[in-house]
Amino acid sequence: MIKMKKYALTFFIALLFPGAFVSMGRAQSSSSFDMFKDDISEKLPGLSKLIDSAVANSPEMQFGNLQVSIDKRNLHTIKSQWTNNFGVQANYGYGTFDYLYNSTAGGNTPPTYTLNSSLSQYGVGAYLRIPFDQIFNRSNQVKMGHEVIEQAKTLVETENRKIRDQVIHLYNDLILKQRLLQIKSRYLETSRINMQMAEKGFLNGTVSIDNYSQVTEIATRTESDFEMAKTEFLTSYMMLEELTGMKFNIYNEIHKQ
Repeated sequence: MIKMKKYALTFFIALLFPGAFVSMGRAQSSSSFDMFKDDISEKLPGLSKLIDSAVANSPEMQFGNLQVSIDKRNLHTIKSQWTNNFGVQANYGYGTFDYLYNSTAGGNTPPTYTLNSSLSQYGVGAYLRIPFDQIFNRSNQVKMGHEVIEQAKTLVETENRKIRDQVIHLYNDLILKQRLLQIKSRYLETSRINMQMAEKGFLNGTVSIDNYSQVTEIATRTESDFEMAKTEFLTSYMMLEELTGMKFNIYNEIHKQ
């Protein structure tokens, strides 16, 4: 008897609140994201992680860091240019040489002899140059090299701050777009209920055609505003993924809703 009463009470609750058991089943079986109820900030990584990922994913930052590295190497080259002004030079040669030999004695024409021999020749020496323009201009060139590096670092830092601003803006904009979407979603539900009541009243003759047209116009505008808000929310979501190079793995869940 007790079991029968329990089942009867459960059946009665199910009739009054049919969505309650569906919601409980969803909550127990899945932790999927509902963009009309859940807070997306709880599904996203922390803001600092988003910023770090966006900086690492930025081609401009990669280019700037490479430019700093190149400028440092150029400065090292400038500092070592003085070694080009002295050094040791060596050369080596090998070949066959022909010699023509004759001798005149007593008015007689002696025979001519041709000789050849193979010889190797080499030489080693040191050199020293004193370019006065490089001597007096070296400190200026080194200073300019340091300034070029600092300029490149400043550009990198500027790009870093720009990316930080973009991530912060997109992050807050995404949260705002979701809240606006949730508001418009509730307004849409109310508008649909009003539309259903207006249709019934119009068919029953209790609602005039002017009032029915007004409710229809409001419902249409509400539907349009809802779709616009949903599109803006999805756009902000995709832009944040693109900027950070991260996948939040909730797009498919959002897209189905």
